Amino acid sequence: MTHEIAVVPGDGIGREVTPAATDVLNALEIDFEFVEAEAGDAVAEETGAPLPEETYDLAASADATLFGAAGETAADVILPLREAVGSFVNVRPARAYPGVDAVRPETDLVFLRENTEGVYAGHEDRLTDDVATLTRVTTETASRRLAEFACEYTRDGDHDGFTIAHKANVMRETDGLFRETVAEVASDEGVATDEVLMDAFATEICLDPEQFDVVVCPNLAGDVLSDLAAGLVGGLGLLPSANVGPDRALFEPVHGTAPDIAGEGVANPAAAILSAAMLLEYLEYDEEASAVRSAVESTLEDGPRTPDLGGDAKTEDVTNAIIERL
Repeated sequence: MTHEIAVVPGDGIGREVTPAATDVLNALEIDFEFVEAEAGDAVAEETGAPLPEETYDLAASADATLFGAAGETAADVILPLREAVGSFVNVRPARAYPGVDAVRPETDLVFLRENTEGVYAGHEDRLTDDVATLTRVTTETASRRLAEFACEYTRDGDHDGFTIAHKANVMRETDGLFRETVAEVASDEGVATDEVLMDAFATEICLDPEQFDVVVCPNLAGDVLSDLAAGLVGGLGLLPSANVGPDRALFEPVHGTAPDIAGEGVANPAAAILSAAMLLEYLEYDEEASAVRSAVESTLEDGPRTPDLGGDAKTEDVTNAIIERL
């Protein structure tokens, strides 16, 4: 069976790490058809549209999408792309790897982030020169859908349960609805939960990350707290992610375009390649996904490493080392 994979490199180092990920996927004996499309700052300058209609349509029809990064136009690219695949949850693992200088090497958790609403729903207004407003949207429907995914994810991954991170003590209606709905679904499904206020979580994860395993949270909280976790494990260059919808998904490294090193060929491809491993898992190539993760982990441990991890290797060197280990 041929799987059509949309490949959207975007801007900056996205144009370097996305080919690295497709090179790794090509090294596997799987029938992938890669279809490349453009999005981001460069195409916006050329055409006036950061996300061409044909790119949106490709993501909406392909079996999966591999995305790199976008610069100033990021919100105009990634949010519609997530919409194109119908994504309702953003899955962000954050773990430390052997050989990487991590602040908290015992860190190993995953964030399940609501991906459609909250303050990212886009309801902003400038009422006067002095007043701007932002409407936060929380629905029982989206909260329930996330909770059902979290329950399935917890059972399939043999986790003991999950933590609900929220701020319902202040945002009583919006986070209150989120918290109540997620807890109710988990209770009905027989999945154990505990709760933590998101600001307390920011402290506790730094002091004792081992107390957390699967963390379910609203949109903005998941974005911010997963970036905090990245700082504990060695940086954003190590975090992959998946944007999962009912019928398709989009996979992207958490890092941005890194304009300070773009074009130098020294970007760390680990997050993009680990995102490709999540793509494999999504398409039910579990053995191949495990092999890619193992190859990345052994490369991180033994080298070569890119400058962000204290080495002097090029992106191509690291990619080739991973492929050799496969």
